Amino acid sequence: MYREYLKHRIGSLIYITGTLIRGLSSQTFVEKGYDITPDQYVILSLLLENDEIMYQRQLAEIMFKDRANISRIIDIMHNNGLIEKIPDSNGRRIFKLIVTEKGKKLKDEIFPMDIDLRKMITNNITEEELAVTFNTLEKMNLNIRDKVKLQI
Repeated sequence: MYREYLKHRIGSLIYITGTLIRGLSSQTFVEKGYDITPDQYVILSLLLENDEIMYQRQLAEIMFKDRANISRIIDIMHNNGLIEKIPDSNGRRIFKLIVTEKGKKLKDEIFPMDIDLRKMITNNITEEELAVTFNTLEKMNLNIRDKVKLQI
């Protein structure tokens, strides 16, 4: 009976946990005076982890955001001087995204705070528990990822 209850509640628990983590990140950014959202921070991180050059479409696929949403985020980041949009030779509406020096500096400033947040979130959770959780969430993601259709 309890296992059935958990099966029905797992989606809500994942959603609520994600919302809380996002809210905590956003709140912490504001408290520390950073003019950036958690999504923007993730984009800076992804660009820097992937040799700084990616396409908007790649980011949309990784973050599972629709085209309009990712475009809006990218435009804000570009207007704030965090990234550059370099026109691609293959299409006039296709841009490569590159992190600016301002974006790199901001990412470096926020990174220690991000590590502290992660430590707080995973407090009292063993490495084994984290590994099981990660593997389980990854399997759930694979079970449903190809069934969700977004305009990417």
